[in-house]
Amino acid sequence: MPYVESKTTIKGDGAKIYDIIKDMAAYPNFMHDLVSVEIMERGENYTVSHWVSNVDGRKIVWTERDTFYPEELKITYAQTEGDLKKMEGSWLITPQADGCEVTLAVDFEFGIPMIAGLLNPILKKKVRENSENMLNSSTAQIEK
Repeated sequence: MPYVESKTTIKGDGAKIYDIIKDMAAYPNFMHDLVSVEIMERGENYTVSHWVSNVDGRKIVWTERDTFYPEELKITYAQTEGDLKKMEGSWLITPQADGCEVTLAVDFEFGIPMIAGLLNPILKKKVRENSENMLNSSTAQIEK
């Protein structure tokens, strides 16, 4: 199962960065690959959200459960249904002297074993590009 981890340093306060990353419904406003993110359910320290993305002209749709750990500046997510067999990961904000290191981890499985060997490297590259775009877009939003 492919695993991708991307990191960047963002200038700013960890709590402020966390609040912006936690507001996933706003992502389509500054992340060009996202068509929509709809919050379907809110609970104590969690949401269930429905995502529609457009990656290279291909629509990818999923629903995920996001769990929030504000004391740790961490968010975990796991697909509950959608186009991939598995997609889960986390956002982690680590305060540093020059800002905060923000790590986005994605663990996914395409779901077709016979072609996984062929497609997983391509998907891994695409997921890495998408993760880096999400981090860059978040950085631009936070540092503006």
